[in-house]
Amino acid sequence: MKSATTGTRGMFTSDRGMNNFNNRMFTFFVWGISACIILFICALLYLILQKGLPSLTWDFIMGLPSEMEEGGGIGPALFNSFYMLLISLLIAVPLGMMAGIYLAEFAPENKVISFVRICVEGLASVPSIIFGLFGIALFVEMFQVGLTIIGGAVSLAFLNLPVMTRVTEEAIRAVPQDMKQASFALGATHLQTIRRALIPTAVSGIVTGICLVAGRAFGESAVIILTAGVTTSGEMWDFNLLSPGETLAVHLWYVQSEAIVPDAVSISDKSAAVLVFIILMFNILFRIPLWIKERKSR
Repeated sequence: MKSATTGTRGMFTSDRGMNNFNNRMFTFFVWGISACIILFICALLYLILQKGLPSLTWDFIMGLPSEMEEGGGIGPALFNSFYMLLISLLIAVPLGMMAGIYLAEFAPENKVISFVRICVEGLASVPSIIFGLFGIALFVEMFQVGLTIIGGAVSLAFLNLPVMTRVTEEAIRAVPQDMKQASFALGATHLQTIRRALIPTAVSGIVTGICLVAGRAFGESAVIILTAGVTTSGEMWDFNLLSPGETLAVHLWYVQSEAIVPDAVSISDKSAAVLVFIILMFNILFRIPLWIKERKSR
């Protein structure tokens, strides 16, 4: 009897030791893969930034682009990038949040809504050039407004609307049901529960979605080329919505592929550095309020 018990203990001890070994190996494997990915991303960022940032000047950032001579800047293209980004976010974020809240809280569970969700997920993965072709059909051919800032901004909003909808829906669904039921128990209406309980709790996921769509819109080129063109009006602060809307990403593509200026390589290096730096700043600035809120809640 004693030998049987000893044998059973030995078997369990052996299994436990093997499981611990497997856990350690798997943990080491996951940490190794994560470290490799982080190193790759850091190396890529360093490669882009170290080529362009040291030679950046204020004249380049605010200067007008040049077609033939050296020393052109990116001022109008950079302004168009922020201008079109702002317009697209003003359209995509409210509509996407309302659509996501509807799908999460009000939409009935039936085949029609399931089909709508499939369509939204499909649109979120559609190549951006499809939205560019849609923008051409809508603004250039139907409304006859040509390649304009408003056409590019609205097309960017269409591009980011499905992503914003899905992110908002998943963020709202991730809120614990206990919090929702507690709000109802205190006498709050459904609208008050959404506004005062669900959205503040899901704000981290929603802000992450806004960061994603903002970075995607700021770095998008295919949609802009097809709907806003590859030129600017030549003015630094042009708020006319019917002006051509070349952005920084499009300018980078144009300098690399079509431009004949002697310093095209230098311009593209500096433009790429500015583009990456601004997208990084987007992610940091959007998350600062969340960090402050988390510190206050501790």
